[in-house]
Amino acid sequence: MNLTPLDYFTFSLYVVLVVYVALRNSYKSKEEERTSEDFFLAGRSLPWWVIGTSLIASNISAEQLIGMSGSAFASGIAIVSYEWLSALALLVIAKWFLPIFLKMQIYSMPQFLEERFDKRISISLGIFWILVYIFVNLTSILYLGALTLQTILGIPILYSVVAMAILSGIFSIYGGLSAAAWTDFIQVAILFLGGVLITVIGLDKVGDGSGIITGFQKLLEAAPEKFHTVLGFNHPELPWLGVFFGGMWVANFSYWGFNQYITQRALAARNLQEARNGLLFASFLKILVPLIVVLPGVTAFVLYGSQIPRPDEAYPTLIKNLVPVGFTGLIIAALLGAILSSLNSMTNSTATIFSMDIYRKIKPDTSDRELVRIGRIVSAIALFLAVCIAPSLVTLKQAFQYIQEFTGMISPGVVVIFLLGLFWPRANSISALAVALVTIPVSLTCKLVWPSLAFLNRMGLIFLLLLLFAYIITVLTSAPDKKGTVLTPVSFVASTSFHFFSALIIVILSILYLYFW
Repeated sequence: MNLTPLDYFTFSLYVVLVVYVALRNSYKSKEEERTSEDFFLAGRSLPWWVIGTSLIASNISAEQLIGMSGSAFASGIAIVSYEWLSALALLVIAKWFLPIFLKMQIYSMPQFLEERFDKRISISLGIFWILVYIFVNLTSILYLGALTLQTILGIPILYSVVAMAILSGIFSIYGGLSAAAWTDFIQVAILFLGGVLITVIGLDKVGDGSGIITGFQKLLEAAPEKFHTVLGFNHPELPWLGVFFGGMWVANFSYWGFNQYITQRALAARNLQEARNGLLFASFLKILVPLIVVLPGVTAFVLYGSQIPRPDEAYPTLIKNLVPVGFTGLIIAALLGAILSSLNSMTNSTATIFSMDIYRKIKPDTSDRELVRIGRIVSAIALFLAVCIAPSLVTLKQAFQYIQEFTGMISPGVVVIFLLGLFWPRANSISALAVALVTIPVSLTCKLVWPSLAFLNRMGLIFLLLLLFAYIITVLTSAPDKKGTVLTPVSFVASTSFHFFSALIIVILSILYLYFW
């Protein structure tokens, strides 16, 4: 595509604004006064609206915009369950998980595991999370973003990967969580604006210029098989059993409740009420997200189905063929904003886990200034490794499913360990460590023995097996750890407004599922 002066101006304005906000909110003190809490948790000062938008910005990246649109292109709107059911999961997390985390004043998820169990659990899962962030999440986000820029502008994938990593490094290495969270507010605004523009233009094109309502009606008529939220029991990617009663819940609780780069936003809240309201706000936004990440995939199927060789090229094809002259800069800014937000979040979380949960354990007397320096070094290394690996993902057909499949190998064990640690005082370090050690072998064995089982059904089955295994080990071993019995009693009482809006979200989602059954 040829860029006009207006495109360059729009994109440049976005870059300048984001860099200014990042630098303005990086630190409010002199270099010698910067603490690890400033760098890793933004000084625990984030308000609810920054938390909510930052959660969505961190979540929506190339893997959603391109990957989820690609899944919708291939299988229809049933992929919305990743968005809509996560809205419900956020409510559960806000109500019952956050009070415990914030009461303990933790920096990270591994720190909770250490205080609840011991260092073995903390370090083993901390190392795993670092590996996943670098070799699965960071690499896939860089690749999908570069693929989009290649499809739209013809820029070679390697060049785009390097450029995005450098720009992300400016924020995450210097600014820490504060820079990432405050710029996320801008990213979400631009992301929704650009995403809605793509959806509106696409629907208008389907309706032959008669408007988006007519376009949506014609979309329903042209591809009725794509508009079902509930798919068959044996569907390889989205079977109804795994979606509503199995692995989808495991994935959501693991991602939104116990995932460092997501939960870190809530841990940085001013107080519990701000954290809860932030998750409530994110839950509302989750209802709207499919408009910009799912519907375009079906639109691309109707308009250009035979011309798109791979599902992950659906969203870039819409941009290339539909965006009018002068708006390309805005769309590229929205895509880059989504990508950078997630890159910043994952990079900062990788640095947090390594610095606070691994390095500080090796050198307990490390100063805050040294921890920040180590965090910056780790951030740079993580981005470098991701840049080296990202171009090799070019052989993937659907990157979103690739991400879910690999993270799903450990998610059941993570959820079991955290749920027992949060709500069963008798659970001990022996059972937690046993679950951590057998999770991946059990997942791999199940995949090899029963390859036809959909991965969401497999995740649900493995979760139940590991839960039973943890119960048996706990009962057969000694008394609970002393740490496990000293968790301070926490009140789960929430405000009336929280309950009212939570009920409203549940009603809205019920109506949507019934309408698109």
